[in-house]
Amino acid sequence: MSKNFRSTDHSYLRYANCWEDADVLLKGLDIQSTDNVISILSAGDNTFSILSKSPQKVVAVDVNSVQLFLGELKKACFLTLTHSEFLEFLGFKKSLQRLSLFEKVKVKLSTQCLSYWEANKNLIEKGIIYQGKFENYFRIFSSRLMPLIHRSETIAQLFATKTNERQADFYIEKWNTWRWRLLFRIFFSKTIMGKFGRDKALFKEVNLNVMDYLLGKVKSTLSDKKCQSNYFLNFIIRGDFGLNLPHYARHENFENIKNNCHKLEFKLGLLEDVLTSDMKFDKFNLSNIFEYLSPTEFKNISNVLLNHSNENAVLLNWSLMVKRRLNSVSNSFSTLNSDEISQTDLGFFYNEVSIHKVSASE
Repeated sequence: MSKNFRSTDHSYLRYANCWEDADVLLKGLDIQSTDNVISILSAGDNTFSILSKSPQKVVAVDVNSVQLFLGELKKACFLTLTHSEFLEFLGFKKSLQRLSLFEKVKVKLSTQCLSYWEANKNLIEKGIIYQGKFENYFRIFSSRLMPLIHRSETIAQLFATKTNERQADFYIEKWNTWRWRLLFRIFFSKTIMGKFGRDKALFKEVNLNVMDYLLGKVKSTLSDKKCQSNYFLNFIIRGDFGLNLPHYARHENFENIKNNCHKLEFKLGLLEDVLTSDMKFDKFNLSNIFEYLSPTEFKNISNVLLNHSNENAVLLNWSLMVKRRLNSVSNSFSTLNSDEISQTDLGFFYNEVSIHKVSASE
């Protein structure tokens, strides 16, 4: 696939959470009980959300073995803990018993996975959902920079219930100060983000001003009342998800996911490394992997995906700062209308959600 992926350090936990909206993913893929699904694992959250729809099989893929250890750990949590314990163990709720809960969880871990978490119990004790490189980056912003930008009362007012008009007025009158613009631009620059957030190799295909792009996306989001319940935004600005949980962590989805965990298989490697000649899928969760690829690499992976797609397969991907649409490189993919679900996407930093269906061959 990508030289950028292969040259990136995969020896540590990069993501402790998925930063794509699972509700959008599920609406876009419309998963059925007969579907075989392949999913980019990342932190595993959206893969577990897919299980809530009771597909026939889910294959989770990641090039980073530590991300697979995290996926296996979360799977073990579903299998061994109550929902309340699940929230405590992962970090959604305060807890002093995470290490004792780990004693229950670890019986479901493979030998290699268990060795990793035994050696990294400090990550578990502090709440695993805060321990990825990307999450630590956001928590530096919420804990060190936000106090320099706004008082806690102003931050609380941002998330307080109000009309759309009042939300827009609040952004203009109270939030959009010179300190906000200056420190946001510095902290979310390509240089700082590449060092402390995402790997700098993953910016090689980005040809826009990252600071201007992100500041524009944030302005639009903070001016809309939907931001009041946006758990991604709450994490970035306040340091945790607050009362609004990601799809996989909600009580109403817990038992469905637990009952379907036996359908989940983990695979280490890039997509083209993992896919074999007899593997074909009906639904694809491709995260935002395309934006790390050169145009040539993108065309190559589109051919790989096509060769492993069943008839009428549906593929969904996000674009952040590099737009990638499968129908732009092959007539075998037709674009499905994603405008309606894109408008509900809580992952406000993304540029678009693309949904494609395998159509007639060229």
